[in-house]
Amino acid sequence: MHDDRRLIEGRLGRVLGGRIAPAIYRESVPLRASMWVAPGEPVSVAEGLAAPRTPVEPGARWGAPWSTSWLTVEGTVPPEWAGKIVEAIIDLGFDGGMTGFQCEGLVYRPDGSPVKGLHPQNKWVRIATPAVGGERVLFHVEAAANPVIPFFGPTALGDKDTAGPEPQYRLGRMDLVVFDETVWELVQDLEVLGELMHEMPEDPARRYDIVRAIERALDAVDLRDVNGTAAAARECLTEVLARPAIGSAHRVSAVGHAHIDTAWLWPLRETVRKVARTAANMTSLLDEEPDFIFTMSQAAQYDFLKQHRPEVYSRVKEAVAEGRFVPAGGMWVESDTNMPGSEAMARQFVHGKRFFLEEFGIDNEEAWLPDTFGFAAGLPQIIKAAGSKWLLTQKISWSQTNTFPHHTFLWEGIDGTRIFTHFPPVDTYNCSMQGREIAHAARNFKEKGRASRSLAPTGWGDGGGGTTREMVAKAARMRDLEGSPTVVWETPAEFFRAAEAEYPTPAVWVGELYLELHRATLTSQAKTKQGNRRSEHLLREAELWAATAAVRAGLDYPYAELDRIWKTVLLHQFHDILPGSSIAWVHREARQTYATVAAELSSIIERAQWTLGGAASGQNVFNAAPHAWRGIPAGGAGPEDTGRACSITERADGGFVLANEVLRVEIDARGLIVSMLDLEHDRETLPPGSPANLLQLHQDLPNSWDAWDVDLFYRNRVTDLTGIDFLAAEPDSPSVTVRLGRSFGSSTVEQTLTLRPGARALDIATTVDWHETEKFLKLAFPLDIHADRYAAETQFGHLYRPTHTNTSWEYAKFEACNHRFLHLTEPGWGVALVNDSTYGHDLTRTVRPDGGTTVTVRASLLRAPQFPDPQTDHGTHTFHHSVIAGASITDAVREGYRINLPPFTPGVAEPVTPLFTVDNDDVVTSAVKLADDGSGDVVIRVYEAAGARTSALLTPGFPTTGHTRCDLLERARPADDAATPEERGIRLRLRPFQLITLRFTRG
Repeated sequence: MHDDRRLIEGRLGRVLGGRIAPAIYRESVPLRASMWVAPGEPVSVAEGLAAPRTPVEPGARWGAPWSTSWLTVEGTVPPEWAGKIVEAIIDLGFDGGMTGFQCEGLVYRPDGSPVKGLHPQNKWVRIATPAVGGERVLFHVEAAANPVIPFFGPTALGDKDTAGPEPQYRLGRMDLVVFDETVWELVQDLEVLGELMHEMPEDPARRYDIVRAIERALDAVDLRDVNGTAAAARECLTEVLARPAIGSAHRVSAVGHAHIDTAWLWPLRETVRKVARTAANMTSLLDEEPDFIFTMSQAAQYDFLKQHRPEVYSRVKEAVAEGRFVPAGGMWVESDTNMPGSEAMARQFVHGKRFFLEEFGIDNEEAWLPDTFGFAAGLPQIIKAAGSKWLLTQKISWSQTNTFPHHTFLWEGIDGTRIFTHFPPVDTYNCSMQGREIAHAARNFKEKGRASRSLAPTGWGDGGGGTTREMVAKAARMRDLEGSPTVVWETPAEFFRAAEAEYPTPAVWVGELYLELHRATLTSQAKTKQGNRRSEHLLREAELWAATAAVRAGLDYPYAELDRIWKTVLLHQFHDILPGSSIAWVHREARQTYATVAAELSSIIERAQWTLGGAASGQNVFNAAPHAWRGIPAGGAGPEDTGRACSITERADGGFVLANEVLRVEIDARGLIVSMLDLEHDRETLPPGSPANLLQLHQDLPNSWDAWDVDLFYRNRVTDLTGIDFLAAEPDSPSVTVRLGRSFGSSTVEQTLTLRPGARALDIATTVDWHETEKFLKLAFPLDIHADRYAAETQFGHLYRPTHTNTSWEYAKFEACNHRFLHLTEPGWGVALVNDSTYGHDLTRTVRPDGGTTVTVRASLLRAPQFPDPQTDHGTHTFHHSVIAGASITDAVREGYRINLPPFTPGVAEPVTPLFTVDNDDVVTSAVKLADDGSGDVVIRVYEAAGARTSALLTPGFPTTGHTRCDLLERARPADDAATPEERGIRLRLRPFQLITLRFTRG
């Protein structure tokens, strides 16, 4: 028989798109339209509905960037349409291929109740089924003229202050139409079968059966009367659509979804409306499709609805109560997980899960992070400590170098906690139920033979939009279809329970889930990162001193203020805000928000400290760090022991020598550190001929994703910044300081290098007035140390990474994340580099001609990408680093806290006894606060920080009637031997990196 498959396939493509699909709307009459442009920012629904309108026609230009227009459409259903399905088509000027990245609308009835959202794949509004002839149609549309942000080039459209007034769109079709359901169903039949046919091997009979059925259907269609012959065409497809899937077919759990970036190529205020549009759309679709289930994560987005769109929120709450609109993830936002600190990562779950519990009575067991840029190794313990046990992610499929070996696996964190994890083989969190996507999921699934099911987040995302009726129709046809994986709508929990039961002994992945892409997000937008780090530590101080003042002096604890501020900080940890990959508007507002947060928290801290310290000046200084410092107790206040003064002398060939009793530092005439001698161990820290404190400038133009990526070839061009503008000694007894300045390009830098009494650490403050483009600034510290791995702090501990590149996995980690410290060690001696606000770093290892090993650590300071913010990082920045010679891992932890929580609060008259003391520096206090439920109980969270099994005595400094072991939400959990009472306090016995939370009832 002659092979005419290609002929039939080509015929299907032309007839389906050119003749059948257009016949879905067989009759139409125009709607009348009028518009009002809101001045400035969006207005309330009531104001938008009441505003005067000006008539407009299709083709009219509208929408300056970021503006809002209120469009009214009205008409009358023709009498002859009585009994038919009638819809309104409202096209705001959509580009059909960019759902979520352009203009959008929310449709309202005249009474202000929401109907549904409008986007390029969803331009229709159902009028009636069946319609009533003569029925008046009247809708109002809140239309957002969000501009299309052009990728990979500088643009002024990323901020309303620079975007200009030029209209972005032209109104398209605005008609009343008759919806031909039979033709629409035929389109879905043909699309599903055509897509399935293309994904099948060429030889099986099933593919030929589909080809012949499609041929018969196309023969049955009269191209001059598609509507009259569509039913006959559908009959030709009945038999091939009815054949069931084989028993071993891969099983896809479809989860209705609309990943909505809380900010990205739009500001936070626009996300409020994106969530409303999508939620209205999805509740409408749930009403129409009884099998459909939709899930939405990010408690903050539900809170947006609650605060700003209560009419939409009430519909969501009803659907949640029915079990069909499913809150997922249990986090405040889908945050970055590399950079948030320990407590912040914990509070993402505390505030997210508590919101879902209080609003819906739902206690999520899954973490839902499809788009996050890699996962820190401390996260599994946090997920478990929050009462959850599953994780879903998708982004690992973006890795450039290595293919991740699992789709369903156990992920083991630094403390040994394992979390059942799924990484959908569909390789997208925006599945649209196309045949190629579902077939790819089955082919790609790496656990074949051990497991048979995967999850597909289904719906338009990033900018929202959600699932469409076409996706639901396709899923229905693939529920049990020969040649296809089976598809069923399920909740995330239903999927995870079934997957876990089917695959009880999955493979294990240990350590971080490193994304081999988007590495520059650890550096871009330095002020956003600094604002986050500073806010995290100010929150720690505010909780500590407010709790201490409440217990010691009866001061009212600021529950509501702290709750609100925590949520603000958590919101800005979203995975495009904290990583620095949002438009200029987002980061401009973030800087303003962090300044407000700092002022509010400083006020709380000051009020509590003066209450505790007697409201008079004195010699007692507060220490919020978890370790005693210069005689000041951890979590208390006392006089500072300043120690013996340091010395500073001039070097013979220029520069200075700084010294105390344990460290001697030489700085040459270029302002570079050429020697750092640990006097206690008689050990030189630096390799011969390799100076430290070396600023290095690289050319930095990645192949794509400017703000997100740095490609390894950036290292091929480097300029050492050794020119000196000035170099001066500034004695400041008991410390000593050298100050220097440099110029390069259009930028300048000033540094102060300070040695304190008794310290093995040299403190370096670097202030850069940065005005470069497509450059990358690093601060380098070559070290004379033989180490094949190094420690980098992460949440509640640290992880180890190799210093070599034996494998492609190690090679790919050429830029990585740390929190407050990096640490390298040989047996008996180590070096640490700590920081107050940087996250990205790189580390290289070489062997010198003398046989010694040089490991060079470089902190990443600043970048200058042009997309999506062409002014990224321009301006003045100050960074603090400290190099510690002869440092143990405990020293690294201590110094990391010290540089982020310096005890520089003005002195008060009275000393302050800590609420808790811990007799082991390796057991670190992460938080001291009052319980969130307002009971007055005192909560302390501690963790083992050195990576060793250890014991410590925790002593409350206030009367108690007992303690309870808790989870992160401060709910009682079963007691164990990790915290047992003794005569003088609570004996802690902790495994490496173990985290525990204790709740004390006050006596």
